Amino acid sequence: MVKRTNYLQKVKPFIGLDIIKVITGLRRSGKSVFMRQIRELIESEIDRNGKSVYINLEEDENKHFISKGILYDYLIDIAEKNKPNKTYIFLDEISEVEEWEKTVNSLRTKDNIDVYVTGSNSKLLSGELATYLTGRYVEIKMLPFSFREFIEVFKSQDINEAFEAYLKFGGMPFLAHLNYQDVPSRDYLVDLYSSILLKDIVQRHKVRDAELLSRIIGYAVSESGHIISAASIQRYLKSEKRSVAFDTVMNYLQFGKESFLFDLVKREDLMGKHILSVDEKVYAIDHGMRRAIIGGVVGRDIERTLEMIVYHELVRRGYEVRIGRVKEKEVDFVCQRGDERKYFQVCYMMGSEETREREFSALLSINDQYPKVVLSLDRIDFSSAGIVHKKIPEFLLED
Repeated sequence: MVKRTNYLQKVKPFIGLDIIKVITGLRRSGKSVFMRQIRELIESEIDRNGKSVYINLEEDENKHFISKGILYDYLIDIAEKNKPNKTYIFLDEISEVEEWEKTVNSLRTKDNIDVYVTGSNSKLLSGELATYLTGRYVEIKMLPFSFREFIEVFKSQDINEAFEAYLKFGGMPFLAHLNYQDVPSRDYLVDLYSSILLKDIVQRHKVRDAELLSRIIGYAVSESGHIISAASIQRYLKSEKRSVAFDTVMNYLQFGKESFLFDLVKREDLMGKHILSVDEKVYAIDHGMRRAIIGGVVGRDIERTLEMIVYHELVRRGYEVRIGRVKEKEVDFVCQRGDERKYFQVCYMMGSEETREREFSALLSINDQYPKVVLSLDRIDFSSAGIVHKKIPEFLLED
């Protein structure tokens, strides 16, 4: 079992405090295992006299808890019997419960209860929950395995071999149980994608035209690394002899984003110092799932795959990430973390002078002194003019 150290460090300061810990992320990205790791942390380091209760609300044996009030009564009874010791409550896929917001908020107000919940939809923290909790929650967003985590379960000590496998399979944790076999891994990822579409989007939002939804979400995932807009999707569907309303496209894109199938990243004009209001760049949450869905070999669009990997690594490191524009040139990632700011370009190889000129010139056009980095798979160090060049696998393994 891979210890999700990065996320444990994020949740640790809040353990035992009067604040709901909300763990969100793509279905099957490791939220349940992470909750187990929090429980182990509590039992070994925090409170040896406490009691923990874990309930997966998607399991058939726990379906009776879904009705309003039953889960609350059950947990309060346990907590009362455990007084004065602390009761740590872990609720997996909490949105299955009727009026779960009221249940969670009521549990939070009890002195000897500490609550942790998971959900596979980012809308978990919007609307009623935000109203009920009025700031009394912290969100930990989980991603599939990073390259550093992937190496822990991939059976090879060769970094280059491991990175080739990571490019191919992505970071979904369950693939380790399949020993990263090609066909079973692909089948699993395709089935998982289909279940997300059905359970987290079609059923949740009562979507009538599931085929249209599938085409729009599939188009967005396949276009990972490209600028995307509702208008461009309308044009694509028109070429496929389908007409669709602008609002429908926008809604379906939002559903895909809320279900963590992809991120939509805003663009920033680095000359005018403002956020561009039209068009965003799309990045699939897991590049292995994307490959399984669209098919093809790893090297077909490797540059976009590398861009996806780097984007999510920057997010893991706590950066707010945008796409930069300097006149007609694009800066792949503009990263802000507090007062720290960095710029990144990502490419496959820079063997030609023309490629090096393209990648470096965009960064040289930025008129400030913040660090600027070019990432590629080249083994030669092309650092120059104050711009640092790094190999992508080595960058991903940095502390």
